[in-house]
Amino acid sequence: MIMGDSGTGGAGLAAGSLMAGLFLSELDQTIFATALPTIVGELRGVDRMLWVTTAYILTATIMMPIYGKLSDLIGRKQLFVAARSIFLVGSVVGGLAPDMTWLIAGRAVQGLGGGGLLILVQAIIADLIPARRRARYLSAMGAVFAASSMLGPPLGGWLAASVGWRWAFWINLPVGGLAIALAAVFLRLPAPRRRPFQLDIWGMTTLAIGVTSLVLISAWAGTAHEWTSPLIVSLGVVVVAAGSAFVVAERRAAEPLIPLSLFRERNFTCGTAAGLVFGLVLMGAIV
Repeated sequence: MIMGDSGTGGAGLAAGSLMAGLFLSELDQTIFATALPTIVGELRGVDRMLWVTTAYILTATIMMPIYGKLSDLIGRKQLFVAARSIFLVGSVVGGLAPDMTWLIAGRAVQGLGGGGLLILVQAIIADLIPARRRARYLSAMGAVFAASSMLGPPLGGWLAASVGWRWAFWINLPVGGLAIALAAVFLRLPAPRRRPFQLDIWGMTTLAIGVTSLVLISAWAGTAHEWTSPLIVSLGVVVVAAGSAFVVAERRAAEPLIPLSLFRERNFTCGTAAGLVFGLVLMGAIV
């Protein structure tokens, strides 16, 4: 059960809180698909349109493994509430944005929280639900992904054409606030296993550098800069160097950010590869 002593109804509310957090995170990925032309037209930022999506993906990708490792060390509930709060702060920044710079900043802050929502929901379910009963919760997560993918584009278009695109941000506040309250009251998690609090600083740093460089290549190459330009080639070198340094750091870390031993598990490797392909197809179609 996803709660302590409050009964089945409380478990349902706690599960609903988890799914609401996941829904908000994923809906924000798709809701801008149709609203973005209106937004960049109003804010006069067509040349930076791609960064409204890229900023979110970049910060969320960097933060996912960091949230996962921190939750192993200090517990998941407080980080889950913190991630959702950060996401709402980003929604306020984006909703008040007077120009493209502030809009992109708001999306980046949303990503700082959204990365935690995605990874922590899965970790919490794995902590609390026995493997034989986990399928129903994972099915609910799949339904959340499907619903956000289908509802996001038409909802974004409707908001932009009626009440205004800023409601793509404001709509997060009441839903997110309610979800935080439900998680604070009904979510009961076991204490984390005692282990030394040792942050993998080198792993975090090299991962952030490598991911940022890779995203910059995907955003700039072939558009703002030629594929063979010195900047793009230099970023490619940084990606390779940071990736190599990350592997070395993970081999030496007492508490690695991503234990490399996981990749010896066939199910983990195949699942990760499938997730990569799914993400490429989904985000490519949205953009």
